[in-house]
Amino acid sequence: MTTYHPRRAARVLLVDAGGRVLLFEGSDPARPGHRYWFTPGGGLHPEETPAEGAARELAEETGLRLAPAELGEAVAAETIEFPFDGVWYRQEQEFFLVRISGWAVDTAGFDEIERASVHGHRWWTAAELAASTARYYPADLPDLLTRVLGAGPVPAGNGSLPC
Repeated sequence: MTTYHPRRAARVLLVDAGGRVLLFEGSDPARPGHRYWFTPGGGLHPEETPAEGAARELAEETGLRLAPAELGEAVAAETIEFPFDGVWYRQEQEFFLVRISGWAVDTAGFDEIERASVHGHRWWTAAELAASTARYYPADLPDLLTRVLGAGPVPAGNGSLPC
């Protein structure tokens, strides 16, 4: 039986004027060959709201500073299970949509783990993601982008990261 460490997180769908979403390429320190793309965001501090955590993570990981209120309401939520650095997590996470005209990503705020496990970033369209053989999370990201860019909030779901 796998023991999961509970974790709360907030993630940001940072979308530019071309409809492209920012993703970071990372790897698991325990499995360096396991590369994947993921949205900005991360674990919440105790007593931090998802919007506060999303704004903090966005500033740390991209240099873009927004007040939590500027993120609005979460557009999606899910519970996922995944390993990272030898630890299994069960993470409840919310996604916030932030539209910008453009942004020069500044990763100076990365912490030690991010500096060691994040290898770059790229702006992707939903169509590029859908056509790609690259691994990305959430696994339904092209559909999620299509829904949130063309409609309002998406109902909360449940998912699991493939390993």
